[in-house]
Amino acid sequence: MASKGKENRIVVTLACTTCKSRNYTTSKNKKNNPERLEFRKFCNTCRVHAPHRETK
Repeated sequence: MASKGKENRIVVTLACTTCKSRNYTTSKNKKNNPERLEFRKFCNTCRVHAPHRETK
């Protein structure tokens, strides 16, 4: 049985914009946020805080 209220939530992967490594996963509500997410997070490959964008 499907849980009520969870049908708009999807899991997305965040990739570093500098080195393109996929470091993080998160969930978003595709109804409220149709555009791609972007967060400033730490990248272990680059060893700096860099912007991470949602990938497909």
